[in-house]
Amino acid sequence: MASSLLSDIDPDYAKIILWNELDMEPQPGPQASFLNSEADITIYGGAAGGGKTFGELLDPLQWVHVPDFGAVIFRRTTTMIRAEGGLWDESENIYPKLGAVRREQRLDWKFPSGAKISFAHMEYEKNRLDWQGSQICLISFDELTHFTKRQFFYMLSRNRSTCGVKPRIRATCNPDAESWVAEFIGWWIDQDTGFAIPERAGKKRYFVQQGDDLIWGASAEELNDLYPELMPKSVTFIPAYLEDNPALVTKDPGYRGRLMALDRVERERLLKGNWKIRPEPGNYFRREWFNIIDVAPECELIVRYWDFAGSKKRPGKDPDWTVGFLLGFAQNRFIILDIVRMQESPGTIKAAVKATAGLDGRYVPIFIEQEPGSASLHMIEDYRDELPGYILEGVPSTGSKIVRAGPVSSAVEHGRVDMVRAAWNKAFVTEAELFPDGAHDDQVDGFSGAHTAIVDLLKQLSESEDEYYDPDIERVNISPI
Repeated sequence: MASSLLSDIDPDYAKIILWNELDMEPQPGPQASFLNSEADITIYGGAAGGGKTFGELLDPLQWVHVPDFGAVIFRRTTTMIRAEGGLWDESENIYPKLGAVRREQRLDWKFPSGAKISFAHMEYEKNRLDWQGSQICLISFDELTHFTKRQFFYMLSRNRSTCGVKPRIRATCNPDAESWVAEFIGWWIDQDTGFAIPERAGKKRYFVQQGDDLIWGASAEELNDLYPELMPKSVTFIPAYLEDNPALVTKDPGYRGRLMALDRVERERLLKGNWKIRPEPGNYFRREWFNIIDVAPECELIVRYWDFAGSKKRPGKDPDWTVGFLLGFAQNRFIILDIVRMQESPGTIKAAVKATAGLDGRYVPIFIEQEPGSASLHMIEDYRDELPGYILEGVPSTGSKIVRAGPVSSAVEHGRVDMVRAAWNKAFVTEAELFPDGAHDDQVDGFSGAHTAIVDLLKQLSESEDEYYDPDIERVNISPI
């Protein structure tokens, strides 16, 4: 086995034997730089598809020939570790080649030398204390932005080694402007554009921690002179992009297209590695993205989606709106046909829903946002009783409003949404442009819900079809974008 050959030979030559034994090796560029980093803390990431997971799994193998070497790879939850195609799945394709024995219940691998690689969660803030008293030579955080700053810095104190291998912290991440990580790696990021500064990629910086403050310097010596009682830590950031992972591009040529289909915020983060973009007004919808038409085409599908609010407007009060959003699908485009909205009592709303259903016709399915709890279920059953002969479905709301709006935002930006000219256009577009920070977002919620309903129906209708939307070759049958 490779592990028995590596113990007493030159480390660089050992790596060659290791990669030959595995019949795989890190890709040149950021992935190789990540594995070769000598910084105390190495953060690897930026865009999606840059080979972060593969690099993270290969990294500890450089020392599994060392008896008593131990590594722990953290993910925020166990579910994330065990997810199909995730860390545990991928480790099963790599570690057995070096004679490692898996222990499923413990989520770890034991190598012939006695070295061990474990996978662990840190779902709650208090879980960091589960590691009190531990000594871990290599600590790796998969998607660092999911962890709190407190969890990360507590685990720095557990990063110790008695096996002869230098202790290291590794982390991978995608951009998140709201995360503490964005500030931590700020030196490597252009603060105007949000993109990594190429000349600083892989360069080391040093810090000491004084209370809750981090004090940075260009060298360990500089900080030692100023703070002789503190121990400087070296940090580097290595950005990676889809182009740095030709293996993925070759294996899954449609991956770029799926990233392009994301809403603008997620696309800037995951495709371009932008650390400054945030969910702000104008990043999800802009009035120039909507194509106004005077006459709607004949639609293949039409749905009416209702997002309910139950308060009547009163002096000094501006409650949420009840919105009924009518969306059609024709010639691979979405058409906003009608928006009904009101700030009324439940009784008035019910009468409006029935009247609107009568105008739409029985062939238009009705979808209603289903809030958690039995009251919403009873309400939906009540509407079914009031509207016999109509297709009426409750749709559980999952995820944040921003997440739910992502797919339809992408459709609008890509020019795939038409809107029939009408008096309600201005109010809708004004609200959409201010999303997610406007006073109201009920019309956007209705838009998101109607879009999701149509996409789900299209998927059901196309289950027997062989062709799907492929943005790389611009061929369309039925597209869920």
